[in-house]
Amino acid sequence: MKLVSIAGIQRATVYSPNHVGNDAAIFSATARWLEKAGYQVNMYTEQEFLSNGIEEKVAMTMLRNLQSMKKLQDFESKGCLAINSAFGIENCTREKMTRLLMEHEVPHPKSYIMNTHDDVSDYIPEGESFMPCWVKRGDFHAIHREDVSYVRTREELIGLLSEYALRGIQRAVVNEHLKGDLVKFYGVAGTNFFHWFYPFNENHSKFGHEAINGHPKGIPFRADELQDICNRAADVLKVVVYGGDCIVSPDGEMRIIDFNDWPSFAPCREEASREIANRVIQMIDEYRKKKKKT
Repeated sequence: MKLVSIAGIQRATVYSPNHVGNDAAIFSATARWLEKAGYQVNMYTEQEFLSNGIEEKVAMTMLRNLQSMKKLQDFESKGCLAINSAFGIENCTREKMTRLLMEHEVPHPKSYIMNTHDDVSDYIPEGESFMPCWVKRGDFHAIHREDVSYVRTREELIGLLSEYALRGIQRAVVNEHLKGDLVKFYGVAGTNFFHWFYPFNENHSKFGHEAINGHPKGIPFRADELQDICNRAADVLKVVVYGGDCIVSPDGEMRIIDFNDWPSFAPCREEASREIANRVIQMIDEYRKKKKKT
C-alpha cells in the first residue's frame, strides 16, 4: 500500500506562551517517528497554511489561529483527515469546553459563563459565596497571564471583567476555586498512553498559577480513574492528542479544570511522540479503508 504524505501544520509561536520550544519539540519528534515509518511529512507554518492551503489529504496539526481553524474545518468537511480535528480544537476554547464538559457531566468545577460588560449580579447573586474564584477569557485559549486570573473578592471579579471588556474580550468563564492537589496530565485517546505529574514539584508552568494551590500533599487517587475521566473528556471534545489539569480534592474527588488540544508533553516527550505517531498511522489506515468503501 502506497504511503500518503502528511501535512504538518505547526503552531504559531504567539499561541505557545512560555512554551515555544517545547511545543515545537513534540511536533518535530512526532514527525520524525512518522518519517521513520516511511511517511513523508511536509511542514507548514500556520500562516503558510492560511495563505496557500495544502495539497495533502491528511494533516497533523497544532494550529490555534481562528482563521486557520476555520480553513482546516473546510478541509475536513471535504472528506480530508486532520489530527487533531479543527472541530475538536475549537471545542477546547474555554467557553465551548466548559459547556461541553458540564453538559456531558464530566467532573468539573461549578462555573458561570457571562458577558464581560454585564452586571455580575445577573449571573452570581449578591448573597452567593463564590470567592475566591478563577476568571478566564471565554473566547479562546490563554495567551497572556491575565487571560486566567485568580480573584479573592467580588470587587476584584468586577474589576477584572471590566478589564476584559476593555481588551475586547466579550465573554468570560468564572470557575469556583477548588482546594487540593493540582495534577497535570497528558494522553493520547485510543491508546494506553497516559502520563501525570505534579507541576508544582517540577516547576512546570506557563504563568505561575500553580503556586495558588501550592505544594501537593500527595492526596491518594487512582490514575486509571483519572485516565478514564480524561478519555471521556477527549471523546466529548473530539480531540485525540490532549493534556490538561485537574484538582484532586482532600476527599479524593478529581475534577478537570483545563483541557487542551495537543500540549507540549515536555516531561514525557519521547514516549508521547512515538505514541502520537502510532495513533496517527492507525487513523490514516482507518481513513483510507473508509475511503475505499466509498
